[in-house]
Amino acid sequence: MGTDLICVHTTTDTHERALALGRAIVERQLGACVQVSRIDSVYRWEGEVRTEPEFRLLVKTTRARYAQVEAVLRELHPYELPAIWAVEIALAEPGYAQWVRDGATGT
Repeated sequence: MGTDLICVHTTTDTHERALALGRAIVERQLGACVQVSRIDSVYRWEGEVRTEPEFRLLVKTTRARYAQVEAVLRELHPYELPAIWAVEIALAEPGYAQWVRDGATGT
């Protein structure tokens, strides 16, 4: 038995842009919270291995809001091909789970 909660992940190039993306999601009530953390990414793009600092966003939301979260990220994201993916949350403390649901009403 799982929950209806998911965490949507993406990365972007600057702290300011990460905060702007997070704020857009929370202000539109598509996620209860967006955490931003600095990471170093090693990846292959256009045949070249690159190493770049990035900022990871972790959006706490519901499965019902995934398409809307993805649409906002696609609309505002600077990358040609942003990584946007979700992980299901199998278990969550009931009060916290309700807080996430309440924050992801999508109004």
